[in-house]
Amino acid sequence: MALIRSLRAELLKGRRAPVWLAFVVLPLIPAFLGTANYLANQAVLDDDWYSLWTQHTLFAAFFFLPALISVYCAWEWWLEASDHNFNSFMTAPVPCWALYLGKLIPAICVSVLTQGLIGVYFIIGGKLAGISDALPPALFEWLACGALGSTAICAVQLFLSLLMRSFVIPVVLGLFGGIAGLLLTTQGLGIYWPYTLMALGMRANNPKLVVDTGQLALMTAVYTVIFAALTLRLLTHRDVQSE
Repeated sequence: MALIRSLRAELLKGRRAPVWLAFVVLPLIPAFLGTANYLANQAVLDDDWYSLWTQHTLFAAFFFLPALISVYCAWEWWLEASDHNFNSFMTAPVPCWALYLGKLIPAICVSVLTQGLIGVYFIIGGKLAGISDALPPALFEWLACGALGSTAICAVQLFLSLLMRSFVIPVVLGLFGGIAGLLLTTQGLGIYWPYTLMALGMRANNPKLVVDTGQLALMTAVYTVIFAALTLRLLTHRDVQSE
């Protein structure tokens, strides 16, 4: 019941917020850029859906999506920081873990919905590009694993946003986290960096990459648990009177 009350409260706070529009509009940008790049380089990108996927995900998984998740997580805590709402938030008659999950679960749900939109935009982009072959049978797995990996980013960004009491800085860190993930992936170390787990799950820029989904799930769980624990500790030790 405590968790349900927390989730209902978060839904009421964000019901009419413009942040939702960003999750619909911003994924269009990497979809447009990816499709345009595919059309401009078809002499090299000759593997139809698979080549198109590399172009869509190269922009999305390492740049747009980490930043977008960071914006949502920063916005969730910004709601509490405005007008001293943090006092009311922390004195609500529900345990701290329910308050936290009331933030984490919506962030994860938004990430899942964004993966669905990426899939829709990918299909539309392919049709506009004139690809007539059947869709890749692994498309759902790419999106599902990407959604799984995004959970770790949500947990990290919720911690950073609460720790720094800032909207902009955690978003910038999320963007740099994605860029660093691209560099680590080229070195074969992506599985050990939270911002890369989503990209690995999506097989970003390499749809034929073999990914150990068990290891992906394990690393996602490890980062999620660690940063959830850190966030709960910060919540229970923060002086609400200073907010």
